[in-house]
Amino acid sequence: MKTGRVLMAHGSGGLMSQELIEQVFKRTWNNRFLDPMLDGALLDLPPGRVAMSTDSFVITPLFFPGGDIGKISICGTVNDLVACGARPLYLSTAMIIEEGLPLADLERLAQSMAATAREAGVSLVTGDTKVVEKGSADRIFINTTGIGVIPDGIDYRPSRIQTGDQIIVTGPVGDHGLAILAQREGLRFATPAVSDCAALVGIGKVLEKYGADVKCMRDPTRGGLATVLNELAQQSGKGMVVEENLIPISPVVQGACDMLGLDPLYMANEGKMVIIVDPERAAEIIADLQTVPEAAGAALLGEVRSEPAGMVLIQTELGAQRILGMLEGEHLPRIC
Repeated sequence: MKTGRVLMAHGSGGLMSQELIEQVFKRTWNNRFLDPMLDGALLDLPPGRVAMSTDSFVITPLFFPGGDIGKISICGTVNDLVACGARPLYLSTAMIIEEGLPLADLERLAQSMAATAREAGVSLVTGDTKVVEKGSADRIFINTTGIGVIPDGIDYRPSRIQTGDQIIVTGPVGDHGLAILAQREGLRFATPAVSDCAALVGIGKVLEKYGADVKCMRDPTRGGLATVLNELAQQSGKGMVVEENLIPISPVVQGACDMLGLDPLYMANEGKMVIIVDPERAAEIIADLQTVPEAAGAALLGEVRSEPAGMVLIQTELGAQRILGMLEGEHLPRIC
């Protein structure tokens, strides 16, 4: 630890590995599941169906306005569980660390993960650390796996989507993608671009009481809003029509995308949900969502139709319709 950097010996499984685990991770993440330091975590699960999700995070830069790779590794998996209708409970993590990473950066990321987990009400209960030679990774890669429990009456599957259902997004889109692009390329705007990275547990809690009136939920991360809508259209076999003038986009995102020739509908998000709901409850659900800080900008986008099956149309401000396709190629690399 005296060198101030991660060394290959920190991944040896010996004394230096134990020092790294004790001084950086166990001290920061301490809880009754992790503290025994077993080969795995022994967990208490309430009644209900178990949901499990895993994700790996390779984002560059490691630190960005609104978050870092540690925060996003917690939020990303927590939000995947929320999108399944689950109450997130536990997370495991595995880290691939490049030799030479400053220990101060590792400690900062560990603290960020701990703080984000506390805010989301989840526990980091087990993990693994590997160190690879310099040049074999980009400083640090993080995997998180999460477990949650789905209460009775909750079933968020695309097959439940029906004609006439309403499409909701929980706030302005494109903030995360622009924040990463601006940080990576050294772009400066009059209003700084800040990632929307957040754990969306509050959204899940609000929606629970609506039971079967919430048909499906999905977080529009890589590929953005347009890609997620296409995924849901294809999986449900329904058509979707959204109104261009209803899509919430912040002025800084819209202005930057206009200048750079990008489409905000394909920009990544890390703190938004797309929700398909029964039309009779849509207005009530939106009003409830707007009481949650992370969904204060919740808005109606459009509706589900029987045609064109498996496709998404966007109604433009000029009154015309055009196909809103899925992202092709790579919009921005290493976005999460």
